Amino acid sequence: MKQYEAVIKTMEENGGFATLGYLNQEVLRVPDVEWKTKTPFASIRRIVQDERFFFRIRPGLWALKSFKEKLPPEILPIKKTPKTEQEDFNHTYYQGLLVEIGNLKHYQTFIPNQDKNKNFLDKKLGDIISMKEFYQFTYEYLVRKAQTIDVSWFNHRKMPDAFFEVEHSTDIQNSLLKFTELQDFYAKFFIVADEIRQREFETKVLLDAFVPVRRRVKFLGYEQLSEWHAKTYELISLENSLAF
Repeated sequence: MKQYEAVIKTMEENGGFATLGYLNQEVLRVPDVEWKTKTPFASIRRIVQDERFFFRIRPGLWALKSFKEKLPPEILPIKKTPKTEQEDFNHTYYQGLLVEIGNLKHYQTFIPNQDKNKNFLDKKLGDIISMKEFYQFTYEYLVRKAQTIDVSWFNHRKMPDAFFEVEHSTDIQNSLLKFTELQDFYAKFFIVADEIRQREFETKVLLDAFVPVRRRVKFLGYEQLSEWHAKTYELISLENSLAF
């Protein structure tokens, strides 16, 4: 079997679509394929850009052209899908990427309760998080604020390690206010959004209200997030091959 055929087979078995991270994990398991290269992940990345067979849906998410008319709307919204639903699908997708990265890095992951039944690719967000209940790590009023954040990572001590707010179309300033409320905790803060919103983020974070967290909040673009997701899977695949 040729390399591109292995990628096609993996996608077909996954419903005609896959993240690059998923491909990095699964394609190399396909039997009877010769990878005469020291950089198979680079080969996979190159293969999915072959427009004869594949097309890109979102950063990090690819699909087979032969499945284009069969994909569910949460994967590839159709033209008549309401804009609000399309934005919701995008928001949930990036939440899912963050949860998967956190799980791979052995953090405990959480999303707000109202998001647990939303679809991330072919599964529910609530099915991929590792925490069913939010840790009561501090005063109740701060816990209530923290558990509304889009994605939370906790360490083995049940303390917050990182908070992520996905700002697909909503006001970045509201997320910065949440982070300011949590300034006393040794946690990382991220605004996740389309790269075109970085200038808006840089302007908002300069407001006097956000001085306490200004140097701690980082902007994470969608392209950078998808790259992080794919590279994390690469690392895990390499470690598994070395019996790390």
